[in-house]
Amino acid sequence: MDLLAQTPCAGTEFVPDPADAAAYAWVLEHGRLDPAALAGHFTRQGLDPATAGDALDRLTAWQLLQPDPSDPGRWRAMPPQTAITALAAPVEAAIQRSRAELAERQARVAGFLPFHQAVRDSGGAGEIEVIADLLNVRAALDRASAECRSEVITSQPGGGSRVPDAMEEALRRDRALLGRGVRMRTLYHHTARFNGPSQAYVEAATALGAEYRTAHELFGRLIVFDRELAFLPLSDGTWGALVVRQEAMLAYLCDIFEQAWSLARPFAAAAEDGLEQVSQELDRTIVRMLAAGLKDEAIARRLGMSLRTARRHIADIMDELGAESRFQAGVAAAKAGLLDD
Repeated sequence: MDLLAQTPCAGTEFVPDPADAAAYAWVLEHGRLDPAALAGHFTRQGLDPATAGDALDRLTAWQLLQPDPSDPGRWRAMPPQTAITALAAPVEAAIQRSRAELAERQARVAGFLPFHQAVRDSGGAGEIEVIADLLNVRAALDRASAECRSEVITSQPGGGSRVPDAMEEALRRDRALLGRGVRMRTLYHHTARFNGPSQAYVEAATALGAEYRTAHELFGRLIVFDRELAFLPLSDGTWGALVVRQEAMLAYLCDIFEQAWSLARPFAAAAEDGLEQVSQELDRTIVRMLAAGLKDEAIARRLGMSLRTARRHIADIMDELGAESRFQAGVAAAKAGLLDD
C-alpha cells in the first residue's frame, strides 16, 4: 500500500488500521519479526491471522520495521519520527532537484530577454501581439498605464452597462494618470448618459481633467496609450486582446478615433442635454439602420443597448410610421425625410 495514499493532511488525525497497530506493538515488544508467532497473537486478539503478513509488509514499506544492523536476522520497530525522516529524505531530495532544474530553465530562457526587448525597441517583430486571457490583459493594461506619458484615448461601446465596482477601479487608475498630467479622452454611447453610475463616474473624472463625449454609433472598443500602444478586442468574443505597436496601424486607429470624437457630443446628463433631442437622434439612427437592412442584434450592438431595449425602440418607430414591415418603415421614413440623401 502506498504511504502517500494513507498519509493524513496537515491538521487531521490518522488512526492506524487495527492489524497494523497490533503488528507494530508486537514487534516493538518482542524485538523480532516472526510471522508465525504474530499470526498466533492475532488469533488471540480476535484479529484475522491471514492479515498479519500484509500488516508486516505495510510496516516495512513505511520504514516502521527495519533489520537490526547488529543482527540482520532480527528486526526492530523504529520510532515513527525516524520513519518519517527516512521517508521524507528522497522526496525532499527530488524537490531540491526539481527546484534546481526549474531555476536553470528560467535562467536559460531569461537570457533571451535582451534580444526580445531589442527587437521591440527597434520597431521590428512583435508589433502585433495576442494576449489570450483576461489576467494577462489586465497586467498589460496596468503596465501601459504606469508607463503612459502624455495621452490616453479610449472608445468604450456600451458604457451605459458598466457597474459601480468596475468604475471605482477605473477611477483609481484614471486619477493616477491625470495626476501625472496625462490627457484622457473617452467615447461612450449616448446610452451612458442615462446610466447613474456612468454619470457619477464621468462627473468625478471630469473634475480631475478627463474629457468625455458620446455618440449613437461607435466603431468598436479601443484603448491607445501615447499613440504608441493600442489594445483591441479579439474577434472570437473572448476576454483576450490584440496589442498593436505598428506605427501605420496606430496612426490609422487614432484617425478613426479623432473622426468619431469630432462628431460626438460632450457628455451630459439627459436632463441637461435634452431628453427629447437625444431620443429624436436615436430614432433617426435606428431608422437609417433599418433602411440599411441591419438585424436587431446588429442595431443593439452598434447602439450599445440591450437587444430587448433595441427591439422596443424598433417597435415604437414602426408603430409611429404606421409600418408593418421594415421595408414599409424605410419607405415611410424616406417620405418623411428621416433618411440621409
